[in-house]
Amino acid sequence: MRYRGWLLPPALRDFHEGRIWLKEHSPFSSEDIEKAIKRKYVSIIEGIQIKPAMKCNRCHNTDPHLFTKFHCSKCQQQCVYCRHCIKMGRVSSCTKLMIWTGPKTIKINKHSLKWAGQYTELQQQAANETLASVKAKRSHLIHAVCGAGKTELLFPTVYDALKRGLRVCIATPRTDVVLELYPRFQDAFPDTVIHALYGGAPHQNCYAQLVIATTHQLYRFDKAFDVIIVDEADAFPYTFDETLQRAVDKAKKENAPLVFVTATPSASLLHTFQQESYSFIPKRYHNHPLPVPQVRSLWSYNKCFKRGKIPKRLKKWVEERLHQKEPFLLFFPTIDLMKRATPLFQGLNEDILAVHAADPERKVKVLKLRNKEVPGLLTTTILERGITISNVQVAVIGAESLIFTSNALIQIAGRVGRDVQFPDGDVLFFYHGITAEMDEACAKIQFYNKKGFSE
Repeated sequence: MRYRGWLLPPALRDFHEGRIWLKEHSPFSSEDIEKAIKRKYVSIIEGIQIKPAMKCNRCHNTDPHLFTKFHCSKCQQQCVYCRHCIKMGRVSSCTKLMIWTGPKTIKINKHSLKWAGQYTELQQQAANETLASVKAKRSHLIHAVCGAGKTELLFPTVYDALKRGLRVCIATPRTDVVLELYPRFQDAFPDTVIHALYGGAPHQNCYAQLVIATTHQLYRFDKAFDVIIVDEADAFPYTFDETLQRAVDKAKKENAPLVFVTATPSASLLHTFQQESYSFIPKRYHNHPLPVPQVRSLWSYNKCFKRGKIPKRLKKWVEERLHQKEPFLLFFPTIDLMKRATPLFQGLNEDILAVHAADPERKVKVLKLRNKEVPGLLTTTILERGITISNVQVAVIGAESLIFTSNALIQIAGRVGRDVQFPDGDVLFFYHGITAEMDEACAKIQFYNKKGFSE
């Protein structure tokens, strides 16, 4: 006799486990969803909590200025929606959010670590300290200079967690960092299902025990992860947006440890961890010093670009890079200035491209630079971290601008000399007035070099 009941589709469980999701946006049939709700595999909560205080149950926004009233065509009533996470689909007071409460995925712990590299003494120490902290369910801070090999020293901790059947998330504020990390973890863990989640990411099937995601994507998770690693923990917008910090806390299970990883930790992170769960690596894995920025005047560069000319000193530097066939990044303080300058640089070489946060071809353009298909990129601070280009040379135009904080300048300088075959290179801060931030960035890099080579 044939079974005529309803069997839970494994794909439905795999997708929704740990997620908080708009019911109307579920990729599964309404019939399966209703049956899952009836059998209490899924619980339903309101999208916006109205009382005692207004709160979005997806992103946990509580700012009254980010809620908007509207006449809802579905329920024909006055409703409220959250503007804070609107890009992920509108959450309103009459929409329903799904949370998985059914059986958990049975994890088959067949994982392998295929990384054949070797640690330096400092890397090994930091890897051991991080592993010990996570095993003890204790949060940890890894403070390591740009190019110290932070990603690789995470491998033992991730591998141990996966073998124990734990679910791990590596979260970062920047999409570019997700795109950089994803293939590296795929290579290191070839038998593990890994998902990369970011705005516009393709749909990925199966249950992922390892998730690499932007911190924004964690709005869509609830008590999902046993370990969360926050890479580039000081990056914008994570440090300035409390809802992103709450999203990380919401996405982890109770008592799950957090590992923060950055080259430029905030004073708050240092104060919290420095006396206890803290690892510090002041030099790069290849044992060469960090390139110290050169500071060069570029008077009235704004006026020069407006007149349709590249400032002479900058033009000479770019022409040298083109002649020597060295890839380069030119950082601009604003999109407007970059757009004005782009055709001027394309006059030197038509293949030079420009990129910014809202550029839909950002991923492709960075890949072209990595593959030596273009000689250089003009960019905003969106590429200040998270990308590694062999032998890249870097210049900052308008380093005195407010957007170029000391941490941003340190991260920008950290793009240079990461490859053991090209451990040095140019870092130029072109300015129309020297700032304390520029001085601090140079002083910190010199301090790290002194610290790293005095031990």
